[in-house]
Amino acid sequence: MTCIIGFVENGITYLGGDSLGCDGFSKTIVKQPKVFHSKDTKEIIMGYTTSFRMGQLLQNSKGLFDELSIMQNKVDYEYLITKFIPNIQKLISDGGFEKNKDGTKSSGEFLLGYKDKLFKVQSDYSILESANNYDACGCGEYYALGSLKTTENLDLSPVEKIHKALQAASAFSAGVAPPFYIINTKDNQIIIFDK
Repeated sequence: MTCIIGFVENGITYLGGDSLGCDGFSKTIVKQPKVFHSKDTKEIIMGYTTSFRMGQLLQNSKGLFDELSIMQNKVDYEYLITKFIPNIQKLISDGGFEKNKDGTKSSGEFLLGYKDKLFKVQSDYSILESANNYDACGCGEYYALGSLKTTENLDLSPVEKIHKALQAASAFSAGVAPPFYIINTKDNQIIIFDK
């Protein structure tokens, strides 16, 4: 299910996502976007794959980031590992989504943007920051990354690159479909593409 794409340019992080929910046999287009601003600050955006339950918890929870760290611009790689992930683990566990296999706890995968930074939170709660200025997750990830690689040197805006990558993922992945939503860390603008 899903394709979430992150892209950083000129001090702004953009996230784009599709609208398909599927279980391998049936599908539905969902109304609620899979990319959204954090309840704690509009400068933090997230986009999820794996589970709608996990996404609902992320989207509707306040207090995942502390106000002082946001004000002091201290939301970075170390902060995410030491402060944010424990908050996420508690949220996911209390919300009934955490998986526990032989003592190893896991959840789902999502992208997180803060100002001009882009991170991937993996299902084992690892934090990754790509050397590229873009990343993706979900079943359309590889198609999206291929598209982003081929548009690297083209004179296209981040929104155009994300849109093309979502279209590529939708063309080749059975788990990705429009409408596509694109947001950013600078403002509250939501761009919607029907195809």
